[in-house]
Amino acid sequence: MNAPAQTVTCEADGFEFEAPVGGSLMQALKATGFDIEASCEGSLACGTCHVHVRDDWAARLPPPAEDERLMLASLPDATPCSRLACQIRVTPQLAGLCLQIPH
Repeated sequence: MNAPAQTVTCEADGFEFEAPVGGSLMQALKATGFDIEASCEGSLACGTCHVHVRDDWAARLPPPAEDERLMLASLPDATPCSRLACQIRVTPQLAGLCLQIPH
């Protein structure tokens, strides 16, 4: 018998959602029904899964890789707390992560 999948509770735009550990934050947001385009489905080609993590979370996440940094630099509404949700892997340490989805 398989163990149940582990999830962590996160918050986007003031609403809580469950994110499965091991998947990407983008996949969890889409599965929950949040209005996030993510048109390249996580291949790091579009920037449409752009999110703003809360200030206190920005330093707690692993830093973005060079490809992600370049994509973020091309986005007009990117901030120092911007990340691509497709590049954030959900881990138990992300429990309580707070973010906003730019509209």
